[in-house]
Amino acid sequence: MKLSFGEYMISKDKALLQLETIHRFLSSSYWANQRTMEKVEASIQNSICYGVYHHAKQIGFARVITDGATLYYLCDVIIDEDYRGQGIGKKLVEVIVHSEELRGLTGVLGTQDAHGLYEPFGFIRDQNRFMRRPLDLC
Repeated sequence: MKLSFGEYMISKDKALLQLETIHRFLSSSYWANQRTMEKVEASIQNSICYGVYHHAKQIGFARVITDGATLYYLCDVIIDEDYRGQGIGKKLVEVIVHSEELRGLTGVLGTQDAHGLYEPFGFIRDQNRFMRRPLDLC
């Protein structure tokens, strides 16, 4: 799957992903700043991945984890700081939530600060139902 919009392209082709760039993006995030390159690589191998590109430069990334039948978890959605505020993240989320392979599945995600990005796509804040097991207990 490849979708062009303006000067940008969104693709699910893992061969186009630039691992060092993705690791750098995630290292600057609050949720994955301790993730090693090895964990980034393994997470990509075991997920549906979306890259966003400006010409040949990767400027965005997102992953989806799913059982393919009931549920998907949208994670690691990130756009390069130099490209934020242009609607690129919104386009990325739109492409993901409207993808054929996720049709009919319940979507979940976690965010501390980007509720406004996801709410227009039908995500609802639900602070009472979800639990997580912190990494330091593993």
